[in-house]
Amino acid sequence: MAVRNQKSGDMKSGLSFAKWAAVAAGGWILYSHFGINHRVPLPEAIPANRESFFSKSAGRVNYYVDLSGSGRPVVLIHSVNAAASSYEVSPLFLYFRGQRPVYAIDLPGFGFSERSDRIYSPLLYEETLVEFLSSQVKQPADVIALSLSGEFASRAALSHPEWFTSLTLISPTGLGKSFLRKDLALSGFPVGHIAHALLTLPLWARPLFDLLATRTSIELFLKQSFVGHIPSGFVEYAYASAHQPGAEHAPLYFITGKLFTPQVRTLVYERLKVPVLVLYDQDPYTSFERLPDVLLKNPFWQAVRLVPSRGLPHFERLADTVEVIEGFWKGLKQG
Repeated sequence: MAVRNQKSGDMKSGLSFAKWAAVAAGGWILYSHFGINHRVPLPEAIPANRESFFSKSAGRVNYYVDLSGSGRPVVLIHSVNAAASSYEVSPLFLYFRGQRPVYAIDLPGFGFSERSDRIYSPLLYEETLVEFLSSQVKQPADVIALSLSGEFASRAALSHPEWFTSLTLISPTGLGKSFLRKDLALSGFPVGHIAHALLTLPLWARPLFDLLATRTSIELFLKQSFVGHIPSGFVEYAYASAHQPGAEHAPLYFITGKLFTPQVRTLVYERLKVPVLVLYDQDPYTSFERLPDVLLKNPFWQAVRLVPSRGLPHFERLADTVEVIEGFWKGLKQG
């Protein structure tokens, strides 16, 4: 009898918890749809001219530009996350402006670029970057890309090397152990497709994203990328960028692993024929166990470890970062 009563009590407790969980979830969904401002004023990420062009692949694409410098253009590409924007490359933009023509692109689904509900994929970003370089920059450039965007830029450099004088990858993805890669990238059928279909149901897609995009969540994730304190203004800008109409669409593709390129190391990195510099150290969101393999197999690659850093060295160690990058550029053959 005592066992039966215990089971009955456990069942009632479980039902009670499920009931309150359902109430809480329903309350958050209502709050997200009606209580959260999804049109937070969004200032420019970089104090520079902001322009846009229409991409056949991605619609309206925003970018920042300063042409007061001379020489080869520098093109900066931010990372991909729940609140990404060109703010992430602003220290590099401000450093190179006046010295070189410098561009910073807001990738499709982020910043001031179009954030429509459509299919986001590595191919979309590759094609957008090629269109941007060919139609806006209009000459080969030194390209610098952060994290996952290093995969997009590498794909573009593999398919259209004529637009790349060099490629600098800051803390790129795709260089960790294979099993870690599989855990991160759920892009293969059917897991990735099912996960994405479930997470993007209209009823809870935005509420789920809003949980990831609270100031607390943003601060928690950003804190992992810095040895010291998060730079002033970073959290607020990320919050504003994540609270725009359609801000959830591209990040949900990222969260379900659909923006990673399977076997990017062997299919892309090892086949690149443009000079590549990798800057890395510790990064809580990726690892570099297979970097030595690429350095051994591809003579176009070189790497420098910036210690200590955690994925965004150009914020905390700008002088060291640009010293290494400029040294890399000086070593390139002049054409």
